[in-house]
Amino acid sequence: MARAYGWTVRLLLGFETTYGEAPLAGSFMKVPFISSTLDSEQGLLETSVLGLGRDPTAPFQDVINVEGDLVVPVDLRNIGYWLKGAFGLPVTVGAGPYTHDFESGGISLPSLSLELGMPEVPDFPLFAGVRVNSMAFNFQRSGEAQVTLGLIGQGEIAAAATRDGTPGEAIYTRFSQFQGSIKQGGADLGDVTTASITYSNNLEKVETIRDDGMVAAIEPGMSSLSGSITVRYSDTTLMDAARAGTPIDLELSYTIDANQKLQIIAHEVYLPKPKRSVSGPGGIEATYDFQGAKDDVLGKMLTITLTNDMTDYA
Repeated sequence: MARAYGWTVRLLLGFETTYGEAPLAGSFMKVPFISSTLDSEQGLLETSVLGLGRDPTAPFQDVINVEGDLVVPVDLRNIGYWLKGAFGLPVTVGAGPYTHDFESGGISLPSLSLELGMPEVPDFPLFAGVRVNSMAFNFQRSGEAQVTLGLIGQGEIAAAATRDGTPGEAIYTRFSQFQGSIKQGGADLGDVTTASITYSNNLEKVETIRDDGMVAAIEPGMSSLSGSITVRYSDTTLMDAARAGTPIDLELSYTIDANQKLQIIAHEVYLPKPKRSVSGPGGIEATYDFQGAKDDVLGKMLTITLTNDMTDYA
């Protein structure tokens, strides 16, 4: 009896031309991932009917929800597809290497179709009308660089065969945590032990009345940027900015070399004044849970620049 195993699962990604309609074969990319909770669910509602005896009548089906988190590696090429999903098409310049600038504040976002293929069963569920709600990066001293994607979709299409037997595939080149760095004002920010940054599109479901139980659309709300920086307390630079309510800029990046890197630039960040806890004879740490805002001069809150050998992400 065949069984599904995680190591055999294949994730295909395709961008939709029309919301909720999967692209044709030949338009999908095979992309790496680490874990997934993306799936559809349709609950049952208990009947409230009386007058037909003590035993209840059959329950009935509720609406369909497609949501979940997808954890993917931060790699040199494939991460660009997820950035496109979260921000829209980048501005691409260069003649090799190419620089792709993804910026916050876009009015419209692309939708994706994702196929999670389990060939042993066989089962190839296709999740259509998927949009990227959030992206969460975590920086630490060691380990594999990962990003957690919060996804919301319109519906699931069951299938016993794949939509695309010969998908495209980009060369996988991973970033590691030891290749990370954090800068403020263009200079290395010292004594940082951990950092995280989360961008959210705050998507809203358009829940109209329809006979298939699906949502009509998923639209972007007011975007937000949050995160935290934990530092060994060695000077008052960040504390002074927090006390004064003065915004700073932050750059979190992974760098293989000058032609292969990912830079996350928060243009205007506000720091709260944190507690400094002393719990023993060791070093003292302070954690700043920051919030981002739009830089009025630049007209944007966040820019993510990906430098690689991909000509475009159209």
